[in-house]
Formats: sequence, structure tokens, C-alpha cells
Amino acid sequence: MCGIVGFVGNEDCVDMLIDGLSKLEYRGYDSAGIAVMDNKQIEVRKSKGRLADLTAKMEKEGRLKGTCGIGHTRWATHGEPSDINSHPHGNKRISIVHNGIIENYRDLKAFLIDQGYSFVSETDTEVVAKLLDYYYDGNPVDTIAKVIGEIRGSYALGILFRDFPDKIYAIRKDSPLIIGIAKNGNFIASDVPAILKYTKEYYLLEANEIATLTKDSVSVCDIHKNPIEKELNVADWDLDAAEKGGYEHFMLKEINEQPTAIKTTIAPRISEGMPYLEESGMTKEMLKGYNRIYIVACGTAMHAGLIGKYVIEKLAKVEVTVDIASEFRYRNPIITDKDLVILISQSGETADTLAALHLAKENGATTMSVVNVKGSSIARGSDIVVYTHAGPEISVASTKAYAVQLSIMYLLAFELAYAKEAISEEECRRLTKELQEIPDKIQDILVLKERCQFIASRLVNAESLLYIGRGLDYALSMEGSLKLKEISYIHSESYAAGELKHGTISLITEDMPVIAIATQENLFEKTLSNIKEVKSRGAKVTVICREGTKDDKTFANHLVTLPNMDDLMMPMLALVPMQYIAYYTAVLKGCDVDKPRNLAKSVTVE
Repeated sequence: MCGIVGFVGNEDCVDMLIDGLSKLEYRGYDSAGIAVMDNKQIEVRKSKGRLADLTAKMEKEGRLKGTCGIGHTRWATHGEPSDINSHPHGNKRISIVHNGIIENYRDLKAFLIDQGYSFVSETDTEVVAKLLDYYYDGNPVDTIAKVIGEIRGSYALGILFRDFPDKIYAIRKDSPLIIGIAKNGNFIASDVPAILKYTKEYYLLEANEIATLTKDSVSVCDIHKNPIEKELNVADWDLDAAEKGGYEHFMLKEINEQPTAIKTTIAPRISEGMPYLEESGMTKEMLKGYNRIYIVACGTAMHAGLIGKYVIEKLAKVEVTVDIASEFRYRNPIITDKDLVILISQSGETADTLAALHLAKENGATTMSVVNVKGSSIARGSDIVVYTHAGPEISVASTKAYAVQLSIMYLLAFELAYAKEAISEEECRRLTKELQEIPDKIQDILVLKERCQFIASRLVNAESLLYIGRGLDYALSMEGSLKLKEISYIHSESYAAGELKHGTISLITEDMPVIAIATQENLFEKTLSNIKEVKSRGAKVTVICREGTKDDKTFANHLVTLPNMDDLMMPMLALVPMQYIAYYTAVLKGCDVDKPRNLAKSVTVE
């Protein structure tokens, strides 16, 4: 959500700011802007719309020039998308960009109005800019320290002071911010892809650490101005990983990267044919001691947790509760020091999931995070961290991150079941071996794209459709439905097939598309009955099932068949055609596949 880039160095910064912001477009935005130190004055250009709109406006109003500047892509929260509400905000002597939410902005705004300040935007960010101006006494660090003592909420701030034309100041709390160290200068950024073109070396800012950047140096201190030594990190992503590499969209590239991502994620966690999570800090002795497991996540990550619940409960016989993170802490969950709370997040910065982490720790539970970004807030706050190795996922619609999250859920289930003596070593080895075969099987399934493209062509004009399934297939159908709706804008709902007669079957009309996932052998006949129920009422049914399923036109208009595996593993295969169908439906509709409207990749506010 939102993106920040700043640069101070020896080169003109305008193109670098625009380029860096372009690498953060995946985070979601509806306006953009930059502020540049131009001849010791702060000059601002900002615009509603995409970066192309900002570039066009700069061509019309005059190109900025300078070696020190900050930029921002805004996802509207306070105030509609508009030129005025776009960042940066400030005045002639101070300019800021901000990610996050200032919770007490109304009280601060009322105070500042009493002091004679006027406001032109609807944003909470302008309040911070005015508060900085109010407290400014010629010392930027002192001023920033005073302001963060007044504001409540989450923030990552990049700040320019006219009196210090060769410096950028930065501070964060809850919203991510890194400092990139390059040969030609130094950067601030919301995420690593923004700086990969220029450097892989960066510092992670912790909460309320104040950074001062010049072209040659970076210094960090706390709010009392005590200096802080930072550990230099090196990104393990390369620039190619954050580029399309010849694919039409990042989403298509990332679907095709799943075999490699899964293999890279599970390989370090398998030793001598058995799951091995001790490298992440999870031991068998620890696993034996947990009475109950909570899995907490949002969106696609929560759907991965649902698959994890099914597999853990079936194999390990341990109770698992899956919660949407935004609901978890408000329902007063009963958590004890005998519980394990698993937090799943691609970015490691999801605000609601981070809040759930804090609640779990307050109640004494062991916390384990499954995240893709090293050094992220959720990772740093967890007792145990399992890093997935998906590499950068740029498309807003998650594909390979979901696949690697699933693979970790399987490994955890296998090791937990073995530790609890719920399965034998022989069974654990068999399951682990099947998981190791998944990447090659997905590679074979990727050839189904033309079949899925044809099915997508039958969905383009649909106003609404239904995903159905039972057991693991139902959990998987939730993700399929989400993928379709978020990028094609077709209304889609997932429903437990056995519940159709309890209301939802009334929605079935002539030619309404229904996608049924029927990969579970022990449930196939029951799911088949539900499929025939909707087809007899006029639905056009696509069935995703195993090889060997008879192509019977009485129950399916279209079949997508998958290689045979253990029932437990089938979701890892069935996810591919679901992703393809969503992708090609969006493409055929002319949607912006990688940047769907109103959505952000990293949701860093509640």
C-alpha cells in the first residue's frame, strides 16, 4: 500500500525517483508525486492517476532538476484520489511523503487550525507536514522527535527541509522503510525492488529510528539523538527477478515460476527424506508440546492457512483454528502459553497480521511466521521464522507466494504429525517424497494454459459465477474465486458444494458459469451429485478433476484434468488451472492484470 522512494546523491534524481516508483506500482496506487530540491528550493509535481500522468504533467509544467528528492505513489485512504490529496505535502520549507494512517489527525488538525494554519487537502498526511512546520526550530532531528511524540498510528515518512538542501530525513513505525546504500548516493524506499537497479545493500529502519541521508553518508539515531549502529543487509533478489522477463504480465511470469519457487522453499527444509524445520528454530520437542494451533492471515495467505488446517488436523490430530487477522484480536481469542500462533504474510508487513502477532505474544503463545521478505516486521517480531523463497512477487494477485505458503503448511503438518506419533516414519517419508514431486508435476500442468484460455473465453461476459467444492477442494475454491474476482472484476463466490441446497442453488440460472473442483477421491461421488444439481438447472460447468475422470457431458461442459496424487496433495496441482482461468479471463476483458483497481499488494494499514 503506497510507495516511497527518495534519493540524495551525485546524479539528477528525477528519473531515479520515477523509475523507483515504477518498481513499486505493484503495491497499488491512484496518484503519484515528487518533491525535488531545485536551486535550494523545494519544487513539487503531483498528479492523480498513474506515473504516466505525472510524467505528462511534468512535461507540461516544466521538468524538475536536482540531486535530492522524494517521491510517492498514493493509495487513497483519507480523501479521494486527486491532485490536491496526492503526496508530497507541505509548504515552501518542508515537504513530506507518508505511508500509513495517523489515527489522531483530527485532534491535531483542530489544534493547528487554532494556531492559524489552513488546510487544502483531506489527508492525514498534511496534518503531519503542518505539525513539522509548527515545531520546526532549525534542527530537523529535534523537530521530528517532537512530532512523533504527538502523532498516533502507523507511518513511514520521507522528509525534506529547505534549509538542508542536500539531506533527506526518514522515520518509520509499523509501515516499512529501508535505506539503500549505493555508490552514487543513498536511497529511502518502501521495498527492495525500488532500489535493485542501483544497489542490493540496505539498512532496515526500526520503529522510531530517525535516519539522516546525505550523498556520502547515512546516520541513524533514536528520538533522544543517541547514535545507532545498523547491520548492513544484502538483498538476495536480482534485478531480473523484478522484471517481466519477456512475459506479457508479471502474473503470468509468476505462475510459471511456481515450480522453482516451491523447490527452492522446500529443499532446505527436507533432510534425508524427512521434513526438517529446525533450521527455522522449530524443534520436534516444541511441536510435541502445543495443545492448539491458531493460523492467522489475510486474503490469499488465509486461504493457505485453511489448507494447512485440513492437512494438520487430518494427519496430526491437533486442533487448528484459522482466523482472518482483522477479526482475530477483536474476538478476544483464548490464547495460552501452550498454543502455537502461525502468522502467514507474503510481505511480512500486513498491519492486521502484525497486530495479531503482538496479541499472541502478549498472551504468551509461541509465534511462528511464514513470510517472504527477510527482515520484515512480522519476521522480526516472531519467535520462529520460516522464510519462503518465492523471490519478488510483483503482481497484486498472489500466485507463487500462495504456492510456497502451502508447501510450508504441508511440511509443518508432516513434521508435527510425526512428532506427535500420529503417523509413522514410513508414512512421513512417503508424504515428503510426494511433496518433492510437486514442482515437476506443476511444470507438466503449465501446458494446460490453452485449455484454460478457452474456458476463460466462456467466462468473459458472465456477470456472476460460482466456485464449489468439498473438503480441501472447498478451501481451494475460495482462492480460485478470489483470484477471479480481484483481477477480472466478475462477481464470484465460493461455496461448500454440500450447502448448495441451503439457499445458494436459488442463484443458478440458465448459462451461469460454475467451476467445480473435484480432486478428492473420497468425496468425488458426493461432489458429482452437486455438480449435476447445478447443471440440471442450466449452469455451464467446468470441472477441475483427476486424470481418468470420465468425460461425461451429463455433468461437465468442460474438464481440466490433473495428474493423480495423494488426496492431500491435490490442492498444490489444482491451484494452477484456477490461476490460469483468472488470468486469461482478465486479459480477455482488457483488465489491468498486475494492478487491479482499488487493490494494494501490501496492506500496511488496518
